[in-house]
Amino acid sequence: MLLAAWILALLAVALAAPVPILLSRASWPSRSPALALVLWQAIALAGGLSMIGAMLTWGLIPFGQTLTSALTALSTSILQETLPPGVNFIHVFALCGAFFLGAHLLLNLVLTFVRAERQRRRHHNLVDLLSEPLHGRPGTRVLDHAAPVAYCLPGAMRSITVLSGGLLTLLEPDELRAVIAHEKAHLSQQHHMVLLAFKSWNSALPWFPIANRAEKAVALLVEMLADDQARRAVNDRTLARAIALVGTAGESGGIAASNNANGTTTDTADAEHPFDLVMPRVNRLLAPPAPLPLAARVSVVLVSLSLLAVPTALLLAA
Repeated sequence: MLLAAWILALLAVALAAPVPILLSRASWPSRSPALALVLWQAIALAGGLSMIGAMLTWGLIPFGQTLTSALTALSTSILQETLPPGVNFIHVFALCGAFFLGAHLLLNLVLTFVRAERQRRRHHNLVDLLSEPLHGRPGTRVLDHAAPVAYCLPGAMRSITVLSGGLLTLLEPDELRAVIAHEKAHLSQQHHMVLLAFKSWNSALPWFPIANRAEKAVALLVEMLADDQARRAVNDRTLARAIALVGTAGESGGIAASNNANGTTTDTADAEHPFDLVMPRVNRLLAPPAPLPLAARVSVVLVSLSLLAVPTALLLAA
C-alpha cells in the first residue's frame, strides 16, 4: 500500500499543475474540442481521486496490508476507541485530510447544482413574466431590451432560448439563425452540467490556480462545440460575423458570452478580457484548423481512459 500511496501522490501532483497547464496552453484543443473536453474531465476526476486516494492509502498503512483489511481494521479501531501500534500524527492527519477533502468536494458539488437549479427556476419565472414567445420558434422567448443578448436556460421540465429585441434588430436572418442554433446546441448537449461541475471544482478550491484555469478552458471548449453545431445551419463566415457583432456591441451577453449555458452571464465577466471567448472562436471559424489525425484522436482517448483507470486500479489493488 505504501507504493500505491507514492504513485497516487505523484499522479496527484502531476494532475494538479504541469499537465493542466500544458493542456491549457496547447493549440490542438480547438481542432477537436469534444476530445479536449473529455480529457479535461478525466484530469479533474483522476486528480481528485488521486489526491484523496494518496492520503487515504498513506493513512491506512499501519492498519493493514490491503485497502479492504485496513478499512476494516480502521472501523474496528474507531468502534473500540483504540489505535494499532505504529499509528502516528501523520497517519491520522492523512486520514482526516482524505475524509474532509472528499466530503468538501462532494458537498460543494451538490450545493452548486442545488443553487443553480434554484436560480434557474427563478430565472424561468422572470423570463415568463417579462418576455414574449418568438413567432415560428417554439421554445424561444424575446425580452424587450436594447442590448444584444442571447442565452439558453435549461430546466428539468422545460428549456428555453432567450433573445433580446436588440439582438433581433442587430442581426440579419442568417446570423439570427446561427445564434439560435448555437444556443440550442448548449441545451441539447447539456453543457450546463459540465460547466457547473468545473464551477464547483473552482469554488471548492479557490486557492487552487489550476481549477480556475480549467473552468475557463472548458468554457471556451463548450462554446466551440456549440459553434460546430451551429455551423450545420449556416456557413462559417455568417456565424463568425454574428459572434463578432454581438461580442463588440458594447455589453456582455448573447452568443459571444453564451451565459455558461445555464442562464447566468458569467463567461465574459469571468474572462480576463471581454474578447477571451470571442476572438479565438472567430479566428477558428475564419481560418478553420485541420482536424486531428486519427492517431492523435485515439491517443487522446487512450490517455483519458488511462487517467481514470490508473488511480482506480491502484486503489483496488492496494
